[in-house]
Amino acid sequence: MCARERGWSTVAEPVKRPSINPLRAFRGPTGAARPNRLHGLSNWQFTAGSAVLGLALAAGAVLAAGPWDSGQRKAEQEWAAARSRTGGAHHEATAPSGPAPAPSAPAVLTGLNTGVDKSAPDAPDTPDGATADLRDTLTPLLNASALGTVRTAAVIDTATGKRLYGKGADTAMTPASTVKIATTVAALSALGPGHRIATTVQASPDSRSLTLVGGGDPTLDKAALRELAADTVRALRDRGIDTVRLAYDTSRYSGPALHPIGPNENIAPVSALMVDEGRLDGTDSGPAPRSGDPAGDAARVFAGLLNDADIDTGSSPVSGRPAAKSRPVAEHLSAPLSALVERALTNSDNDIAEALARQTALAADEPADFDGGRRAVTAQLKKLHLPLSGAKFADGSGLNRQDKVTAGLLAGLLARAADPDHPELRPVLTGLPVAGFSGTLSKRYTETSRGTGLIRAKTGTLTGVNTLAGTVVDGRGRLLAFAFMASGTTSPSEAQSSLDALAASLAARNG
Repeated sequence: MCARERGWSTVAEPVKRPSINPLRAFRGPTGAARPNRLHGLSNWQFTAGSAVLGLALAAGAVLAAGPWDSGQRKAEQEWAAARSRTGGAHHEATAPSGPAPAPSAPAVLTGLNTGVDKSAPDAPDTPDGATADLRDTLTPLLNASALGTVRTAAVIDTATGKRLYGKGADTAMTPASTVKIATTVAALSALGPGHRIATTVQASPDSRSLTLVGGGDPTLDKAALRELAADTVRALRDRGIDTVRLAYDTSRYSGPALHPIGPNENIAPVSALMVDEGRLDGTDSGPAPRSGDPAGDAARVFAGLLNDADIDTGSSPVSGRPAAKSRPVAEHLSAPLSALVERALTNSDNDIAEALARQTALAADEPADFDGGRRAVTAQLKKLHLPLSGAKFADGSGLNRQDKVTAGLLAGLLARAADPDHPELRPVLTGLPVAGFSGTLSKRYTETSRGTGLIRAKTGTLTGVNTLAGTVVDGRGRLLAFAFMASGTTSPSEAQSSLDALAASLAARNG
């Protein structure tokens, strides 16, 4: 929710385009993640770019344990693959035996591997209580009038799993965009960081009927469509075909396409087929005018590309399923799920978040709609032994006010993502905006703020609701996961400043 929500919110959550596009590393020369060419066409091997991302653990100590791949160490990805070996369609291939964990590349935060039982990292060892120093630091800040009528908080030491501070930490509240933390954890847990979403072109046995089949990739762009069209044209010419009927298939998703907030610049109709998130102004983040028919628009662009290559598609494409015994002639795979997660969190991207909820639903054999996403996300988080009392995931983005989570759950999700036993969840941490530098925190901290560059956190903003959940390294070198939630706020800017002060106070602590 990065701008005005018609009928739901009159408060804008600022979005800043990141200096490093998480998907750019997976682009080919044309700027698009290139399709795989099928049936005699060559396969494109995706190359992973590197992003210099890391966290300081102690004074002057810097993690330098190896190369990064989309915000996650390659050694960790290999370790995760070696442990799970799920493989399968649209996942990165793994060798039968797989690599062993690299001893020279420890988990993201070496201080986490303490041998402590982390079956419930958010266990309220001090339920709604606090160590004296944290209570003295946080309680006055939580009493700020700018935080409205109800405010809750949780702070967890990720190394031990101990809740260091809690104030109403088990009270369910509207999370706004911080619910994306739950959505992304569930998706990564269900599908793995290497999962890619496929968009395909299917041809009938006589090659005279084509169907553009959406797989649910909201980041599909015109460059990718251009590559799909080029591969399709080659396959048709191999068979001497120059006239086809074109359809498009969005059946992978079900249920209503419109989010309950209705037509809105914060989110396009949720469709299995769209180009550039249905944006009509050329932007790639933040609010934008949206298409009312993103699937139809994508199909018409594809038809135009075929026509430009002298493949006559006749009348406008129509919605429909592929003909019986159709075969794939072109395929485009999205960037890895790890990159989609990072973009969703950094930019507070609602379209990607809703797509991730539906992909999680599909992995659980649930209908790919709002209800199926709710059930699948809930079930996946239960598998991670997270405290779900009072939780409700009405959508994947946080635009729906019916979403409910606790501060304890948000902090617990982040602690689980830091757990060395779950390297597949690391993109949740690396995707969090950096205070004063990226995403929705780019302008929330000044150059002289104690939290600038040290705090990574997801923001949440709706009218009367302000939240902040993330991680910070304190003066003792401990990685803390925190969540602060406020409702009944009347000034978004003042509420955000108060939340920022709470997070910054953790960075400054030595006790």
